[in-house]
Amino acid sequence: MIPRVRAPELPQNYSWLNTEKPLSLKQLKGRVVILDFWTYCCVNCLHILPNLKYLEQKYKDSLTVIGVHSAKFENEKETENIRQAILRYDIEHPVVVDSNFRVWEEYAVRAWPTLIIIDPEGYVIGQISGEGNRDTLDELIQKVIQQHQHKGTINFQEISLTLEKQCQPLITPLAFPGKVLATPTGLFIADSGHHRLIMSSFDGEILHLIGTGKSGLTDGAFNEAQFFAPQGMAFDAENQILYVADTENHTLRRVDLKHQVVEAIAGTGEQSRNIRPHGGAGLETALNSPWDLVKVGNTLFIAMAGPHQIWEMDLETSIVKTYAGTGAEACVDGSLTESAFAQPSGISTDGNELYIADSEVSSIRSVGIVEPYQVRTVCGSGGLFGFGDVDAQGEDVRLQHCLGVEYAENFLWVADTYNHKIKLVSPTTGNCQTVLGDGTSGLQDGQGKNTRFFEPSGLSAIASFLYIADTNNHAIRRVDLNALEVTTLKFLGLCAPDVCIPPNL
Repeated sequence: MIPRVRAPELPQNYSWLNTEKPLSLKQLKGRVVILDFWTYCCVNCLHILPNLKYLEQKYKDSLTVIGVHSAKFENEKETENIRQAILRYDIEHPVVVDSNFRVWEEYAVRAWPTLIIIDPEGYVIGQISGEGNRDTLDELIQKVIQQHQHKGTINFQEISLTLEKQCQPLITPLAFPGKVLATPTGLFIADSGHHRLIMSSFDGEILHLIGTGKSGLTDGAFNEAQFFAPQGMAFDAENQILYVADTENHTLRRVDLKHQVVEAIAGTGEQSRNIRPHGGAGLETALNSPWDLVKVGNTLFIAMAGPHQIWEMDLETSIVKTYAGTGAEACVDGSLTESAFAQPSGISTDGNELYIADSEVSSIRSVGIVEPYQVRTVCGSGGLFGFGDVDAQGEDVRLQHCLGVEYAENFLWVADTYNHKIKLVSPTTGNCQTVLGDGTSGLQDGQGKNTRFFEPSGLSAIASFLYIADTNNHAIRRVDLNALEVTTLKFLGLCAPDVCIPPNL
């Protein structure tokens, strides 16, 4: 008979979020407990949040989920940054900040995400790593509840929590904007936390609100359409079409500015579990967290963060398929078919190469779209744990979870997200230099390095200006590239959904 293992108690002297006071397994006796070991950079960790939310709702009187945040990156160790991630991803269960991996080690965890299941008597009864296990968990929870009902060891009652979003509601005009796109027609903003798109003039006049502000997957007129945490965009100026990576819907959307309608063009609305290179008709092919887009001719190239690949969509035939990447999470250069990426989250192009912000290896990658169709690493260590903040050249450069890249005037602007900086990279030599930001999170206008950002993740250049989606500051910043002067844009009459009635646009 296999001996039962009692679950180690949770630390009471660590920082806890989404609860007024620390929780202990002792006080949770009589409930099923799931410990979710996660880190907020990890797309796989984000993918299981909807499953946990489903289970929390289904078993609210008998299940408690506790997030154990065991940080990969240095920036993720800060409690305030974790609080912002909880707000961004609408996490509604308690989270303990696992300083120095203490809880991780006590439970012998080896990978993100890992779920530990604890029965109502305080014993570990299961461990599941990876994503896509909702049905397995559902069956196990039902079985455990039935067993402990029979034994009389379950205690049915709802637990009341004080959530971060109750203490700090998202009522800012923008909420966690992920990407920004500057075009001759105007400025497009992915207002990711409010599940909508905004089109404005460069002076901040609102031209269109696209989406209701409620998460969902609904096509139709601008005031009826729904998105779910949209991110990257690409614009067809000739036809006045905006293409959108509707990230948490796992779809691509087409926004027709002339007719003011939104429609899905790729994805089924369900997350793909297939990480092998494949493809098919747009609306029949499931996608996996498309994060950013760039248009070259009639081809839409997609940074597909979920399966660690670059995809392409032929806009004439509506066929969508893998362009580069085996599906392994790694940094492998070479041919398109043997290359590997790690959560690509930003994409730009000079017409000959795609430039990729490859976030989990903290590197800038290049993908050929003309012969010889090769993948190379422009700068960064190329390792999953090779991160830091070092201005240098090529493989000596250290970035920290870069999410945005923009090609302009023979250089690459890089949103070095977790270093709170904007850097300039030569695509030919791999030389990387900090241009904006002093490395401290904050909101400070000014010049050059005498400025501050808070996890900037999107960039777009037009004429002599660079626009920055300054995500955790809920702001769009504008940089005069001649003077390196940073200002924060103000949007006239813009407000959070349900906070005020917007003008009739």
